[in-house]
Amino acid sequence: MARYLTWIDSLNRAAGRLAGGFLLAMVLIQVLVVLLRYVFNIGYLWMQESVLYLHVGLALFAAGFALLNNVHVRVDIFYQTAAPRVKALIDLTGALVFLLPLCVLIFWKSLPFVAASWSVLEGSPQPSGLPTVFLLKTSILCFSLLLGLQGLAFAVRAFGALMTGESRQ
Repeated sequence: MARYLTWIDSLNRAAGRLAGGFLLAMVLIQVLVVLLRYVFNIGYLWMQESVLYLHVGLALFAAGFALLNNVHVRVDIFYQTAAPRVKALIDLTGALVFLLPLCVLIFWKSLPFVAASWSVLEGSPQPSGLPTVFLLKTSILCFSLLLGLQGLAFAVRAFGALMTGESRQ
């Protein structure tokens, strides 16, 4: 079991590094878009769309990485001062009742949407836009898989902490 959890963590660390690369590229391209537009009065739609694509990739690929590093937003009214077993119970319940069903629902509902996009290799509706909308839509599936796998690892660790009474950190 530990090997699988380590593999999931490694997968989301790689996705987090990819998201970091998306962030750097997004900032550089956006600076270039602004310079070209306001200094040279030139604009390229494909550059603006690439910033959008990178922003989507950043948010979706970083979600599992954020869960791995326990940086998702949490209401800490009771959690902060709770005993390790109570924290583990809250984490396990949250993962099983909310997170994992949501990931399954997103995957299930987006699958036909993504398949239809791939069937026609959907591109931008704009003539000078990027011809890869199907890849953008595929990132929804990647998001649900990465976050779902990390949520599963999160739940397994929370269950272990619940059984032992030790903190899962």
